[in-house]
Amino acid sequence: MTDTSKVQMLVVPERQDGQRLDNFLLRELKGLPRSRVYRLIRTGEVRVNRGRCKPDTRLYRGDQVRVPPYAGRRPAHVGTPTDKLKQRIEDSVLFENEALLVLNKPSGMPVHGGSGIALGLIEALRQIRPEWMETELAHRLDRDTSGCLVIAKQADFLRHMQAELRGGKVEKTYLALVQGAWPEELDMIDLPLRKNELASGERIVRANPDGKSALTTFQIRERLPDATLLQIGLETGRTHQIRVHCQSAGHPIIGDEKYGKNTTIPHKHLALHAWQITFRPNPKASPSHFEAPCNPYFTKLLQSLRNSNSRGMTITG
Repeated sequence: MTDTSKVQMLVVPERQDGQRLDNFLLRELKGLPRSRVYRLIRTGEVRVNRGRCKPDTRLYRGDQVRVPPYAGRRPAHVGTPTDKLKQRIEDSVLFENEALLVLNKPSGMPVHGGSGIALGLIEALRQIRPEWMETELAHRLDRDTSGCLVIAKQADFLRHMQAELRGGKVEKTYLALVQGAWPEELDMIDLPLRKNELASGERIVRANPDGKSALTTFQIRERLPDATLLQIGLETGRTHQIRVHCQSAGHPIIGDEKYGKNTTIPHKHLALHAWQITFRPNPKASPSHFEAPCNPYFTKLLQSLRNSNSRGMTITG
């Protein structure tokens, strides 16, 4: 049983008004594994204003978040970005103004720390420049997905962007290289998804009729030997949505170790790229469009496939 005399009450400041509970805790409880954060929420050990909550519960200025004492222990040192990492992040900036950043997130870089990761992109970002110290993730990308990632520098923009995302007003377009010949007629997958947790603590998403609605659109851009280059649109934004929908169609994304273990084109990097994003930077503005060039691994794989006329080739990229 938790010692209530040592329970911590975290008060939500103005700069984090409108933030999701999970994002708030991942920042406040630095070093605590992500899986542990979600478990604390699920079991009711974390409370908001004395009530039970969910990971996507919105927090507002002055809200009180209760956390158990063992969750509140922070490591003395979260991690310091190397000069190489700092330069890599600086080079990834596609756009910046006083309210936001748009980055071309490198493949393999987690957006935040936790679960054995001492330093994620957002933690590193806050240490690079003084004006980036209060930055927050406006949305997420999987660790192995590269491309457009929006970062909030101001609380007003964070609240606006999250409202736009909830309202389906943000347009996201991805590029993916999938195994096999994608069917011409398969231009949409409407398949509910549900998160599961394995005994090891690993999170995995599976198609489930009782899951949350998930809708993905597909357009064939190029047919290749034993592969297809797809342009993909997200009508919803579920965890691992594109990866699971491609797997369910029998055409997993090349390089997907979690959902595509049986692909005949081995590749060290996930061939999924957040290519374009379009959103209004504020409620009165017209939509702004951003495009991220494909990472070198994706480009090399695509060129190798174009140059190959054989099936079952090995591309290690």
